[in-house]
Amino acid sequence: MSPEQRREMIVRTALPLVAEHGTAVTTGQIARAAGIGEATIFRVFADKDELLDACVAEVLRNDHVLTEIGDISLDRPLAERLTEAVAAIDAYLARMGMVLGALFATGRKGRGVHGGAEQTGPGPDRGAAMESTREALAELFEPERDRLRLPPEQIAAMFMGLAFSRARPVGETILPIEDAIDVFLNGALAAS
Repeated sequence: MSPEQRREMIVRTALPLVAEHGTAVTTGQIARAAGIGEATIFRVFADKDELLDACVAEVLRNDHVLTEIGDISLDRPLAERLTEAVAAIDAYLARMGMVLGALFATGRKGRGVHGGAEQTGPGPDRGAAMESTREALAELFEPERDRLRLPPEQIAAMFMGLAFSRARPVGETILPIEDAIDVFLNGALAAS
């Protein structure tokens, strides 16, 4: 296994432990879960902070959600395609929230992906991630291009607002995604 493959395997193994224990997770716990010796972790990571930074970088990556959205069949009805896309986005946001929330709750405040002031490289490009997500969603609207009131890219941008705002419900009410998509596609007013 190359150092990069080992690094990826360690991060994948560490993520659920970091989500559960936050900064209290030990490299010993991670090593046992990965089935490796603890020293192996330190062959690919300088210290535990670098490993935690790699975990943060991993949960911020959006390529997994882009693949899931890209795999949605365009032959399915639009409402079903959008429901599946929102499920992928919800899972991405939940995973990110669990890991970042656990780290924050256990004292890891103010650290960027690469440790705040001691950054060793660029963090994730949030603008590029949002743009690639918008492009993936626009593809879901493409088969209905002739029926849309706006170009698919603009509709996708508005739909992103709906999808991402679901992560922050107003009050105790979380609108079922099917209802939200119905209103998004058909309007708020009932047919008269």
